[in-house]
Amino acid sequence: MNMTNRPKFRRRRRTQPEQEPAEDDLRPIPPLDTRQERLARREAEAEAERQREEARQQAEEDARRQAQEDRLRAEEEARRQAEQDRQRAEAEAQRQAEAERLRVEAETRRRAEEVRLREETEARQQAEEDRQRARARADQVAHGDAGPDGADEQRTDRRPHIERAPVPASGRAVARAPAVEDDPGLIWDTMSSFPVDERELDRNRIITASRHDPAHASFDVLRTRLMQALSERQWSRVAVTSPTQGCGKTFTTANLGISLSRQSGLRTVVLDLDLRRPGLHEVFGLSNPGPLGAVLRGTTPPEAHLRRLGPNGFHAGRDIAFGFNDAPEPYAAELLQDSRTARALDTIEERLAPDVMLFDLPPALVSDDVLALRPCFDAVLLVVGGGLTNQSEIRAVEQRLGENTPLLGVILNRAEGTNSRKYAY
Repeated sequence: MNMTNRPKFRRRRRTQPEQEPAEDDLRPIPPLDTRQERLARREAEAEAERQREEARQQAEEDARRQAQEDRLRAEEEARRQAEQDRQRAEAEAQRQAEAERLRVEAETRRRAEEVRLREETEARQQAEEDRQRARARADQVAHGDAGPDGADEQRTDRRPHIERAPVPASGRAVARAPAVEDDPGLIWDTMSSFPVDERELDRNRIITASRHDPAHASFDVLRTRLMQALSERQWSRVAVTSPTQGCGKTFTTANLGISLSRQSGLRTVVLDLDLRRPGLHEVFGLSNPGPLGAVLRGTTPPEAHLRRLGPNGFHAGRDIAFGFNDAPEPYAAELLQDSRTARALDTIEERLAPDVMLFDLPPALVSDDVLALRPCFDAVLLVVGGGLTNQSEIRAVEQRLGENTPLLGVILNRAEGTNSRKYAY
């Protein structure tokens, strides 16, 4: 087909009539959200949700913590209240027990005082009878009316008569009282006494006086065991010493002496033979008691120097005499091993007839004083200090004293917080 002969048509362009835009159509068209903006918005919403969840969890945790604290506080308050109630109950029970103890002690003291007064009355009556018999006997001797054998009347003293050995002529002789006064009971009656202050004794830890400290019972046990050991072996002289200074030997001697004084019918003599550093008189609050060396040298009669325990309010017995000393001796060991000292101790034993003699001696490892006096005592009480004394020092004391020196016991003093097994051997 011949295209050239086709009629040509011209397409007419349609035109829209021009219109004025409406007023509403003039507002700006918001931009379309992009992908990044949508993602950012979702992340912001997720972050806000996470923060709200964390705030909720934190609020719940705070609430649980507060409830736990309230519960613990309530439990602690309940425990505190229960502890206070228990303490009040214990205090009340202790108060009642203390009141009962005081009542029992008061009753015991009252009965002991009655017994003591009765014994003192009987002793005074007995002493008066003895004096009358002695005077009658002296009158008979003066008028030549004694029996054919010149024997004295039967002794009424509660202890056996001790025959007096003659005093050697070497040295100055002990001043002798008349023979009619050689009776120990009469000599004890004529001895002077010294006052005692319970408060001073408490300050110096003489716990067996007031007996407020429960530890006083330990000295009562020591007293009983000591008396049993001495009775079994017929001993009477006991040396109290320690390995070194500061162990409490003087403290032990003083408390043991007061405990012994409470034993009815028991006479005790305590001598301060720590001649280098005498201090027993200070424990009892005394000053200027005089030199014990004069007694040991034989220049002063023992009954003129020794002093009995005076009347007291803690009901300690008066059948105890102390040989105090206020004059240190420059040659202590030489005096202790002097034969005059041995004779002086024999004289004390003969004239006073003590059942127990306690010698407060210096520390055994410090000087040779204990060795010097060894022939004059029967056995040893060794006082060791907790935290001060070790086993080697105890063994050194045993070696120094020798196997022939009986060791009655080792007393552990200052034992607070100390393992007592450390001193076992």
